[in-house]
Amino acid sequence: MSTHASQADASPGSGGIQLAGNERALVGWRGWLLFGFCVLYTGLHLYSLNVAPIETWTFRILHIAGGLMIGFCMTAAMRFDQEREFPAWTQSQLLFMVSALAGMAYAAWCIAYAWYLRETGAAGAPPDWVFEHMRWAAMGATLVALGASWFWRGPSRSVFWADLVLAVSAVVVAAYLIFVLPRWRMAAGTSFAGQTEMIMAMVGALLILELTRRVAGMALVVITAIFVAYAFAGPSLPGILEHRGYSMSRFFTYIYTDNGVLGPTTAVSSTYIILFITFAAFLQASRVGDYFVNFAFSLAGRRRGGPAKVAVFASGLMGMINGTSAGNVVSTGSLTIPLMKRVGYHPRSAGSIEAAASTGGQIVPPIMGAGAFIMAEITGLPYTEIAVAALIPGLLYFLSIYFMVDLEARREGMRGMSADELPDRREMLRRIFLFIPIIMLVATLFMGYSVIRAGTMAMISAAVVSWFTPHRMGIRALLEALALGARMAIPLVAVCACAGIIVGVISLTGVGARFASMLLGIAENSQLLALIFAMCISILLGMGMPTTAAYAVAASVVAPGLQQMGIPPLVAHFFVFYYAVVSAITPPVALAAYAAAAIAGSDPMRTSVTSFKFGLAAFIVPFMFFYSPALLMEGNWPQVLRVTVTASIGIYLLAAAIQGWFFGRLAMPFRALLLSAALLMIAGGLVTDTVGILLGAVMFAYQRWLVRPALDVDGVKGEAG
Repeated sequence: MSTHASQADASPGSGGIQLAGNERALVGWRGWLLFGFCVLYTGLHLYSLNVAPIETWTFRILHIAGGLMIGFCMTAAMRFDQEREFPAWTQSQLLFMVSALAGMAYAAWCIAYAWYLRETGAAGAPPDWVFEHMRWAAMGATLVALGASWFWRGPSRSVFWADLVLAVSAVVVAAYLIFVLPRWRMAAGTSFAGQTEMIMAMVGALLILELTRRVAGMALVVITAIFVAYAFAGPSLPGILEHRGYSMSRFFTYIYTDNGVLGPTTAVSSTYIILFITFAAFLQASRVGDYFVNFAFSLAGRRRGGPAKVAVFASGLMGMINGTSAGNVVSTGSLTIPLMKRVGYHPRSAGSIEAAASTGGQIVPPIMGAGAFIMAEITGLPYTEIAVAALIPGLLYFLSIYFMVDLEARREGMRGMSADELPDRREMLRRIFLFIPIIMLVATLFMGYSVIRAGTMAMISAAVVSWFTPHRMGIRALLEALALGARMAIPLVAVCACAGIIVGVISLTGVGARFASMLLGIAENSQLLALIFAMCISILLGMGMPTTAAYAVAASVVAPGLQQMGIPPLVAHFFVFYYAVVSAITPPVALAAYAAAAIAGSDPMRTSVTSFKFGLAAFIVPFMFFYSPALLMEGNWPQVLRVTVTASIGIYLLAAAIQGWFFGRLAMPFRALLLSAALLMIAGGLVTDTVGILLGAVMFAYQRWLVRPALDVDGVKGEAG
């Protein structure tokens, strides 16, 4: 969310989650009405995915329209000011309200009249004036409502009139698009698109941008606006950025097709994301998610810096399901960050560790924060192949975070948690059956079931295992889980639709192909330089964006260039995906770090810099699997085993060099030596691996047999060398 949790949740179906600062706590009949819409929204998706499929474009249009409608009812344009009461009505506000409500009511009547004429067979087609009046009424009312929502602060426990207008506007746009769908398929994005098509597509794009701003902040909106501006400014730009330019009619209708908003990003959000977010909601409603965190505490809580290691395990388990790094921080960090501070971690370090660990959850199979499904959609590769390939990179990422955490705990002499502070391990083992939903998911996927069917069966199993706990899910709990799934999915629905606008611009202008040719030109001089350039672009494009949107955009711009360099599609897309993920902890715009800083009470920018340091060892992993594709399971088992072992050693040496601790404190020359040993092991060749291991062994022997005995005699912590 764009604002931090600050309100207690009083809204039906919100599952006890904290509300964002701009999120409403609807009560009474309003809350129950929104609850019903949320249940209907999730239920429609599950019904269509498992029982009776809806025509593809219609389904995606309904998916976006329902998300927009619920989103505008849930969120306000600004944070609520709890210190001030809702301001009194003014004549100017009444004037705006009446004009907006009347205009949108007339637009809704026009499209309803058109549907009436079609369904009753009263006329072959609606008169021309119906759609002409509808488009201007809808556009005018939407613009007035947008301005009013930014200017006046509405109530926190009922839907502001301006947001109600925006919600109805989303329904009008969807009803129009479905009404003219056969023509829309042929005319959109061409010179045959008319003024009505252009205006309705423009209204839809404005609604998507506004909801994205409310739920994900300004970063993605600004990036989208730059791409939109580029579509019109192309003829005036130099070099590879130049293109012929496009009319407004062609541009806006094009981006509202399956090349843009209704394309791959919405395909994934309307199927896999909504399904697995609902699965996460079932885990939360059945308290199975709490068990994952408690299980991690029972395993790692007693070790040095125990809560930090718990954060690594718990965030890995929950992050693979959660669609955003920042959302994972909020769900697990509210528990782990205070405990880390209690055992001695600085607030900044506590927030940084949680941010780095939560970000890593996005690359953990089988779900990978929905990234695996987008990758399968874009590349055409089998989902199971992508999930298997992600195993070792995910392991290396969490090894790097674990090593960083452990070395800091050693350096600072931190303790673990006492037995009475931790869950009973025997009790945790007795309830090991609560892992059945995850086991069910993985097993059914590799047994050949479709992703949809596997996710649905895992969701059902989460409800079933709850019957053997005190938190048995009955009818009411099931409905609340469905409603919670919708509320949790709305931010991702918005950002995926917004990312679709960017993807549409890239497809229309061909800027992705131009970046690909530029990468090829750089690669002629140095392939390594081209990869570094691709890394920087992926991180830059991903800053401020959730994983799904970040990867979708980076894959459209960067991955084609890497493939033209001769890099296999799987390696190219994993390279881009990895850096799109770690952009969540890369300053200056690091959403996961900012969310963690809010919980830890630390400075956001300093926390982002520290989280970047904790994740720094992970930044070399994509270069490792570029030089050694066996890390993505491409090769025979001896190769896979060798590169996994040497990569793990290299990650440890790099973490030791960054933390300045390797069985004792390290002086700068010895840190540089360890860093050299780690970098030598990136290439994955036998010679470089051997040299790197020998350098690491020399440092180990030096500290173990020369430095440590001296420290033990002195009884103090010294510095090697």
